[in-house]
Amino acid sequence: MKYRLLYFASLCDAAGCAEESVASDAADPRTLYAELAARHGFTFTPDRLRVAVNGAFTDWNHRLSDNDEVVFLPPVSGG
Repeated sequence: MKYRLLYFASLCDAAGCAEESVASDAADPRTLYAELAARHGFTFTPDRLRVAVNGAFTDWNHRLSDNDEVVFLPPVSGG
């Protein structure tokens, strides 16, 4: 399947891009994130991130479909 991924903050920095398309056999965001973490060196564990699929927050076991847009949102700080 093919997925469109969007990265923000430190994930964008680590990936070296704000978005990318990837082909993967991952069936859920947890498996997909594990693949991406190995590829890009992401250090956050899933319990520290939020995940959204096609613009809606979802859980890490959500069943992915071909051409889904997946966003992994790291914690942010500000003041």
